[in-house]
Amino acid sequence: MPTRRAVLWQNAMQITELLQRVHAGDQQALNVLIPMVYGELKKLAAGHLRREGKARPLDTTALVHEAFLRLAHGQHPSYENRSHFYGIASRLMRQVLVDLARARSREKRSAMEEVPLTEVPDLGHQPDESILAMDVALERLGRSDPLKVQLIEMRYFGGMTDEESATVLSISVHVVRRELRVAQAWLHKEMAG
Repeated sequence: MPTRRAVLWQNAMQITELLQRVHAGDQQALNVLIPMVYGELKKLAAGHLRREGKARPLDTTALVHEAFLRLAHGQHPSYENRSHFYGIASRLMRQVLVDLARARSREKRSAMEEVPLTEVPDLGHQPDESILAMDVALERLGRSDPLKVQLIEMRYFGGMTDEESATVLSISVHVVRRELRVAQAWLHKEMAG
């Protein structure tokens, strides 16, 4: 009887093979892949939505499905392995949430334009605002240091470990940890200020 580690390794290799076939345009491979990765994508989506607090714009299923739609309609990159795939899927989920936050922010602004200023209640710090602020901060950081942005996305949006990030990016775990600490400190300062 194979060990749990052997089963996980075999599953990872099968997913990597399917991802390579998807990149080559094999639609049947995508149909086989989806049920294999669905559970893990739901875990990623749940992590994204936990950070949303009570004002969740979607449930985990809707977020996964929206990410799948974007994935299916886009060009498939050459996925290096399953971790790389999950990193890309996680980035798509982040983009879905940012797009929703922007849309809701536009709706609030247009609705508020119709109400006299004296009647607008203090809305406080909304989850949409923090998503948009984080997105702006990450865009700013990406202009000077795209590696740090990748590491933040892999950790916080993709749930990847230091070791998985190091493998995907072909750098040492030590470098991942150092760069991630610096990126976290920079992001904390930007978000607080």
